[in-house]
Amino acid sequence: MSPAFGAMEVEHYSKGVLLEPFVHQVGGHSCVLRFNDKTICKPLIQREHQFYETLPTEMRKFTPQYEGVVSVSFEEDEDGNLCLIAYPLNGDHDNLENLDNSDCEPKSKLLRWTNKKTVLLENEKISKEWVRQHRKEEKMKSHKLEEEFEWLKKSEVLYYTVEKKGNVSSQFKHHNPWSMKCHQQQLQRMKENAKHRNQYKFILLENLTSRYEVPCVLDLKMGTRQHGDDASEEKKANQIRKCQQSTSAVIGVRVCGMQVYQAGTGQLMFMNKYHGRKLSVQGFKEALYQFFHNGKYLRRELFESVIKKLTELKSVLEKQESYRFYSSSLLIIYDGKERQEVAVDSDPEDLEDLSEESSDESAGAYAYKPTASTVDVRMIDFAHTTCKYYGEDSVVHEGQDTGYVFGLQNLIDIIKEIRDESNE
Repeated sequence: MSPAFGAMEVEHYSKGVLLEPFVHQVGGHSCVLRFNDKTICKPLIQREHQFYETLPTEMRKFTPQYEGVVSVSFEEDEDGNLCLIAYPLNGDHDNLENLDNSDCEPKSKLLRWTNKKTVLLENEKISKEWVRQHRKEEKMKSHKLEEEFEWLKKSEVLYYTVEKKGNVSSQFKHHNPWSMKCHQQQLQRMKENAKHRNQYKFILLENLTSRYEVPCVLDLKMGTRQHGDDASEEKKANQIRKCQQSTSAVIGVRVCGMQVYQAGTGQLMFMNKYHGRKLSVQGFKEALYQFFHNGKYLRRELFESVIKKLTELKSVLEKQESYRFYSSSLLIIYDGKERQEVAVDSDPEDLEDLSEESSDESAGAYAYKPTASTVDVRMIDFAHTTCKYYGEDSVVHEGQDTGYVFGLQNLIDIIKEIRDESNE
């Protein structure tokens, strides 16, 4: 057993870990939940599980690290408050060896979710009277909150002004409408099935946003085809229509979701898949520009890294025989935390004296000089992936996934265009 996961952590986990909404989910319809700071989980779909367990070595750097399977229970108290608790599979503690569980919320400290607000129940510290009073206040606010949430679900592009006193990253959980929507729908589905089923398998995956203080996330639906080989005729027709009416058919990629922190305006911006489907090719390019712009200047220092990684991924996928990544997404992630702008000829010792007035991109000698930044490129969502090595599949494809590769090449070309135009 690894030092990071000792006997106490295993015992702690065996009693149940509370799953919280994953606040950086910007696309997809499957609910993603936070297991701990470095790990997320989502409902296990057999095809996706098989993909992660048979993943080619050369693709691993372009996918989240797979960390095992847990059993998730749906629980509801007498007041209708809902929660999801993760437990190890029966007698299976071996998969937990390399899982850092130090920041999990134990079941004894239940975070109960309602459709309205989050209520923290610490039975040892909070009196029943306080809880009753708090719930009474929540019910008084419920009508207004329901109206607000309905508005959030209908809005395709949203801007929120960040509170200057607060931590930016902590404010995502109050504003990300897509995460809220997916979580609510998951709870409702499990509630409806509670009489027939109360145990579900979820897969554990690396939280790709954990290394960033203010994650900016772009979710791109890749390929010219989205329906799987096992899709019904109705599903197939629906997916074909979506591709034909979006940039998927033309360039093999469309926006599925986005969150960006714009330091220049102090706003969080969210864009959902419904808006992404409406974009023209030019609109897609403008959305990419918006993703790499922080409200003050274009994050040019990210371009070479993301182009390099996309090109490497394209090379890897061109060598993958028989794989088809239908309906999968590609994430591009970087840190939106504002970086210090420096004078082009500044001495390092003088950097801390740089005035705020120099932040303007046109501030003469104080032009923006990029510092090293980390940008991540990862493939996700493999529920409809197929390969000749999946023995049960009736359809076997040959060669590379040309639709996905086509989308990657167009994505690379468009980012290069934005880079080159910004340098003119």
